[in-house]
Amino acid sequence: MHRSIRKSESGINSNISGHPYCVSVLKEGYCTAEPDGSFRADGTISLITGPQNILVDTGGPWDRDFLVEKLKEKGMTPESVAIVVGTHGHSDHVGNLGLFPHAKIIVGCDISVGDRYLPNQLAEGQPHPIDDFVSIIPTPGHMGRDVSVLVKGTSEGTVLVAGDLFERCHDEDSWKELSENPQIQETNRQKALQIADVIIPGHGPLFRVHKQS
Repeated sequence: MHRSIRKSESGINSNISGHPYCVSVLKEGYCTAEPDGSFRADGTISLITGPQNILVDTGGPWDRDFLVEKLKEKGMTPESVAIVVGTHGHSDHVGNLGLFPHAKIIVGCDISVGDRYLPNQLAEGQPHPIDDFVSIIPTPGHMGRDVSVLVKGTSEGTVLVAGDLFERCHDEDSWKELSENPQIQETNRQKALQIADVIIPGHGPLFRVHKQS
């Protein structure tokens, strides 16, 4: 059976309730071109709260005070975060890892606690489960070892915090200019659209995935 897929930004709150995990967008990422040919960019920062508190992407180093304040608004401190995921190694996504020295750190396919690096199979294309509801899945393309975070059981269904797998909802072909491997990234984008009900992209508002038979 063939299913058509369309995407829509409408009708989703940036705080998604769920059981046992809720997902909140602390900062919506952006990317805007400048007249001199440069561009301004910052990555989306997302917080998953539940049995374990998980921060996905930390923004750039310029976001340090902003991030601490946003956590405070949630009744949290950096020490409250058990796991920090950097979807990939660009500075606008991992610029504040230093706030979380005691958390488990997952950046791309590296998983570490302090200076101890843990075995995993992300680089071989296998997901890394956190528990029955949250897993880290490999989604390379933008860079060689990008990952995304899949959260099941929310009020909006399955949420994928996708880093720069998607720049934004309607990124058309613009994402290809920043991709190390557009063919692999396109394959992973299509897989993401099949498994997720909501996608949180790296540089724009979250969006809904509509699947129709």
